Amino acid sequence: MIIVFVMDSYGNCSNGTTATARRFATYLRERGHTVRILAASSKESINEKDYYPVSPFKLPIFQPLVDKQGFTFAKADKEVIYKALKGADIVHLFLPFPLENTARKIAKILNIPVTAAFHLQPENVTYTLYLGKNKAINNEFYIYLYKHFYKYVKHVHCPSNMIANQLKEHGYETNVTHVISNGVVPNFKRQIVDKPSELKDKFVILMIGRLSREKRQDLIIKAIGNSKYNAKIQLILCGQGPNKSMLKELSNKKLVNPIIINFVAQDELIKIINYSDLYVHSSDAEIEAIACIEAFKCGLVPVISNSPISATKQFALNDMNLFKKGDYKSLQEKIEYWIEHPQEKEKLSEEYVEYAEQYRIENEVVKLEDVFFQAIEENAQGTSIPKINISKREIKKDLKFEKDFDKLVDVNNT
Repeated sequence: MIIVFVMDSYGNCSNGTTATARRFATYLRERGHTVRILAASSKESINEKDYYPVSPFKLPIFQPLVDKQGFTFAKADKEVIYKALKGADIVHLFLPFPLENTARKIAKILNIPVTAAFHLQPENVTYTLYLGKNKAINNEFYIYLYKHFYKYVKHVHCPSNMIANQLKEHGYETNVTHVISNGVVPNFKRQIVDKPSELKDKFVILMIGRLSREKRQDLIIKAIGNSKYNAKIQLILCGQGPNKSMLKELSNKKLVNPIIINFVAQDELIKIINYSDLYVHSSDAEIEAIACIEAFKCGLVPVISNSPISATKQFALNDMNLFKKGDYKSLQEKIEYWIEHPQEKEKLSEEYVEYAEQYRIENEVVKLEDVFFQAIEENAQGTSIPKINISKREIKKDLKFEKDFDKLVDVNNT
């Protein structure tokens, strides 16, 4: 197959969606497929294979916040999109933004089937705007994404049952959801790694992920700060994001040992996981949290928020792997339990290494590949596009889009 991955940001691997796209592209190529990448240009993508770069788009007023999140929006350049899609067998859209939506429309004109993924949880946006706990606004966000994007795409990749259920609850009636983990690469495995000398006598707690409001790293700092083991614990946060300064300031007030905050390369991250003593995933909202799987695949026992809109809680093997959402005292209790029960923690560590095998990237790629084959077959039968009611206004807009696109193709072919 010739597969086109369409996503705004492919250069910055601190973004989880980017990391997922890179993993899937690598393994699909190993299986003999051609994977084209249509995304914003970046210094990291200069030598990328089959890359079709479009210009980055700067968001008025909010661009500094977007930069801190490690994300880049891309312009919907029809000419580049056409070049990327021409001759393709399938187009896979990672996000519901203008680049992807324009690619969807062009793919329809070219009779190329389209699938999509659901990687953007409304809370990823609303928490940043201090509106994350407003259910009405989050519900409207789901409705908006469906009305303007997802209702036009039949097959949707969902990284967890939780997010697939959220789509059903919010009326995504035209979609067929496919629950496929984002997968863990073989590099993440248990290794014997000595702690750095300065951490030899410390109980190291690790969390991996963006430093943003919905991830709730503040709860970990408060839990440690309130613990009788404060002086014994070293907190490491691996990630970057807009909350970095706030978290440092809070940790200076609460922690005996200065917090370590770094975004590190994969090899270094694997070392940190393997010398850490406990993994905490405190996020209020999470579609999957591949970082948590990476941690317990290396044998690191997790403690996870039981938030109803976090899929990560599915990885809890017993009640001591969960703490009450938003409650730092509940988290403190679980941290202290694992410090005081090292033998039980070691036994559970072995169970987690075995449990993690089901999330191997090799298995998940085959599942996604099957979705692509299904969409291609349905397209040949004329059943790949959902049957939806389209208003006269939408029809007029689509006709105008097709006419403009036809002119562009004519100009480029003369």
